[in-house]
Amino acid sequence: PKGIVGRLYQARTTPHLFVLDKDGKIIYRGAIDSIASTDAKDIAIATNYVDAALTAAMAGKPVATASTTPYGCSVKY
Repeated sequence: PKGIVGRLYQARTTPHLFVLDKDGKIIYRGAIDSIASTDAKDIAIATNYVDAALTAAMAGKPVATASTTPYGCSVKY
């Protein structure tokens, strides 16, 4: 309720996604995907940044896109 975790991670929007590695280091922060849209058809053509970050991390590889601009409603602290 006080936004402690959101402030800790500097979350600015909902959603604002974060992927952490096994040591708790942020390896991705930003939007879930590349298209700021509510149209379900856009899901199939968007780049899913979270999936890409998780796939890279699980394979022991660096995340190609570690940060993007999140989109959504602003967080009201």
